[in-house]
Amino acid sequence: MSNSWWEIQVLCHPNMEESVFWRLQKFGCSGTATERKEQSYLIRAYLPQIKAQALDLAALSLWLRQDAMILNLPQPITRWQLIDEEDWASSWKQHWQPTEVGDRILIYPAWLTPPENSDRIILRLDPGVAFGTGTHLTTQLCLESLEMRMLYPSGEAVLADIGCGSGILAIAAILMGAPKVYAVDIDPLAVESARQNRALNQIDADRLIIEQGSLEKVLEMAPEGVDGVFCNILAETIIEMIPQFAKLIKPKGWGILSGILLDQAKSVMEPLEDNGWVVAALWKRQDWACLNIRRA
Repeated sequence: MSNSWWEIQVLCHPNMEESVFWRLQKFGCSGTATERKEQSYLIRAYLPQIKAQALDLAALSLWLRQDAMILNLPQPITRWQLIDEEDWASSWKQHWQPTEVGDRILIYPAWLTPPENSDRIILRLDPGVAFGTGTHLTTQLCLESLEMRMLYPSGEAVLADIGCGSGILAIAAILMGAPKVYAVDIDPLAVESARQNRALNQIDADRLIIEQGSLEKVLEMAPEGVDGVFCNILAETIIEMIPQFAKLIKPKGWGILSGILLDQAKSVMEPLEDNGWVVAALWKRQDWACLNIRRA
């Protein structure tokens, strides 16, 4: 792991927040946080130095300006600087507070003492270098959809989290009653972070199996398939995986697909329908969509 991080700051119009989040996620950033600055938002994101050079950050700045032009919004101001790991950790922690999601979950930063008495399920989290804190709308949509699915958890259901990041969704599923979850991510740093969060929430490793890889890795671990799949990743990656869903998800299974911009939803729904899936529900919040799917 690199000892230096890029701290990226984007000062933008409030209506551009979700577009900036999406762009930063696609760029590979972690630990994103928003702060209001008068009539604008200041968004901070962090990236290990080893993952980007100054020219890459200049390209990111250009993409953000182009996004603003498409949205007919004022041009954002993007700055970046190198900071050491200790500064990254302290900066990230001071901008993230406990977050209630849906009716059941309370996401609690690992460095804060959780309440002793709470009517919510407390999910302790230290995202480290991985994406997924519960503050982003795509994660919240996915958690709320998962909450609905887990109202009556089956004692034999096996689930899968593809692109698990910090492990937040897989951990939430376990805490809400899922007996077994496979979680995978192609980023080894995300795998390490998810395993640390598994331990933080005192979950047995044989209930939440976390490995490096993608959909193919889940098929390797569960060749008979799984009962439900959830993922909060880029729309382009979801589209690439759709033809393999029939192998992965059992005939009566379901899927929750998040990380999709509203204007990308149609491009995801069409291949789903072509491959025998029905979008049972489309949940949206601001510019983001979450698809709940089942077999046709």
